[in-house]
Amino acid sequence: MQKINIHNEEFILDYMARQATSALLYRHKDTTILASVVVDLQATEEDFLPLSVQYAQRAYAVGRLPGSFTRREGKMEDFETLTSRLIDRSLRPLFPKNYAYPTQITLLLLSHAYESDLQVCALNAASCALYLANVGVEQTIYAMRLKEKGDLFVAGSADKILMIEMQASEASDPLSEAQLLDLLKNAHAHIKTQCALYTEHFSPHRKAKLQIPEEKPLNPHLMQILSTRFRPQILETMSLMAKSERGAQLEHLLEYIAHELGEHCLTELKHALHACFKELLHQSILERQERADGRSLKQIRPIRIDTNLLPTCHSSVFFERGHTQALVTCTLGAEGDAKQNFGLQEASPTKERFMLHYNFLPFSVGEAAPLSAPSRRELGHGHLAQKALSCSLPQNAPVIRLVSEILESNGSSSMASVCAGSLALKASGIEPTALVAGVAMGLVFDGNKHAILSDISALEDMQGDMDFKIAGTTQGVVAMQMDTKLAGLPLEWLAEILEQAKEARQVVLDRMQEAAKYMQINTNLPTTESFHIPAQKMSALIGPGGKHIKDILQRFCVQIDLDKASGLVTVRGMQEAVTQAKEYISQALQLQNLSVGQKVQAFVKRVVDFGVFVRLEAGEDALLHKSNAGDLDLTSLENGTPLWCEISKIEQGKVHVILA
Repeated sequence: MQKINIHNEEFILDYMARQATSALLYRHKDTTILASVVVDLQATEEDFLPLSVQYAQRAYAVGRLPGSFTRREGKMEDFETLTSRLIDRSLRPLFPKNYAYPTQITLLLLSHAYESDLQVCALNAASCALYLANVGVEQTIYAMRLKEKGDLFVAGSADKILMIEMQASEASDPLSEAQLLDLLKNAHAHIKTQCALYTEHFSPHRKAKLQIPEEKPLNPHLMQILSTRFRPQILETMSLMAKSERGAQLEHLLEYIAHELGEHCLTELKHALHACFKELLHQSILERQERADGRSLKQIRPIRIDTNLLPTCHSSVFFERGHTQALVTCTLGAEGDAKQNFGLQEASPTKERFMLHYNFLPFSVGEAAPLSAPSRRELGHGHLAQKALSCSLPQNAPVIRLVSEILESNGSSSMASVCAGSLALKASGIEPTALVAGVAMGLVFDGNKHAILSDISALEDMQGDMDFKIAGTTQGVVAMQMDTKLAGLPLEWLAEILEQAKEARQVVLDRMQEAAKYMQINTNLPTTESFHIPAQKMSALIGPGGKHIKDILQRFCVQIDLDKASGLVTVRGMQEAVTQAKEYISQALQLQNLSVGQKVQAFVKRVVDFGVFVRLEAGEDALLHKSNAGDLDLTSLENGTPLWCEISKIEQGKVHVILA
């Protein structure tokens, strides 16, 4: 057993999980995480990095029993999924390009006392365990979180920034590009120091180096043939914007070239075709400053916005940018509709009053697949869009649920969700502190040349070297997420990216502001009314076993929240129903002052065939039935005539009287 102490972190090696390729026990204060790496030495033939990361929490880590019916951990919580994605996105760029061994990284939370940042701890533990495994990853990385005007999570190596997630505190006070760069510079200075310490302390304990086969060079003769003889067909395929069209066309092109050439291995030809495809795309961008769809590097795709298409929704916005479409609906709820959260990362229960759910529908990319539960990717995209919009909500906002249905996807669907979501809030009568727009930035790098792309398409995301999603207002950045396929980005490039993103964001915001001018607020919106009653009358309003309050909820189809201490009653629903429920509650409480047998003065209100409606002194209406009027000639009564009556019964909120 070896112990390594670096500042307030402790790593214990060769202690637990010794059958794993590498493992360590990580401790930060009272937080303990077991990090393990297992490598399957049977290489895969697939053309992707076979890496899987899973962060899992155990209820015993905080002294709780699981809240599920079976009292054991089950489906991953959203926090576990998002943390797994965050670690994956940080570590994936470090692997060699030709790495083909299935690799599983597991982070198991064993103990937590709420003093440590679980995402920071988990990523640092995973980084060190991976470095120990010695599978071709020759850099350590370090993660940290800064809380200055928001939340900034940064992971990097000694040389470069690898991953960024950020959220501002308020959309009305976002971070400027200059402020962001200063924060990133300060963060990276600390990251450099920590990475150097990790490398120094862990280098002597690394496992035997895994022998990774050298990357097979592509056949230069075949590449020459493809880039000359079949260049027009490849360029035509590049210009197809829809993923389904491009994928099908690539398969047809592969079959056509194989038939024309004949003698080449199909697998070799496929790899060469994909390499040629990428090479021509990079050449077009880097040498001619021209993209596959004919746009310039900074040009935004055409935008279309339609508001409140769905008449029975509280609000709806259709946002189209190029071949990406998002339909976002907004539903307003009452306090009781808030989502209850009590994850292991939380010391006490919290209420989530703003939710954004992102659904990536298979037909949006031409796939013949059924609908299924949200994937890790969908949860990640929805979480990013939610962070971008949550800081723009006014203080008095009700409980809100946004749902983004992706109807067509060709890049930047999460940022389309941000744009449509911001307008959907406004269309529901909620005035955000500022409109928020999102845009995805790309990067193409080759040797000593690089180009930054605004509003990238799916092709540029797939064949490019970076996906940098940035959301903000006219004043600055409110949320962002950076992923890179390179082993990090230098800070000077980040300055260029942020500045170009600012220009792109303003183009989108101008279009959104124009659409907002002609927006019609939906009249089919719920409303909320709050009023006080004497606190001692709360029990009477609720009734035995909740009988009275349940009757009101069912009768008027409203939602009611009660504060027993202050006597505050909040009624939420459609306008007419809220008014009727409020009047009914007021009348019902007034009846609490009356009792059967009580003598009261009444005044004639209206004479009918079966008796007289009277108004009691306290303001309540009552019925004097003709069978209880004795010898009194009801037809001779005029409005306002005083009568002395006795209350005979009170049932279902109605008062009956007889002549006293």
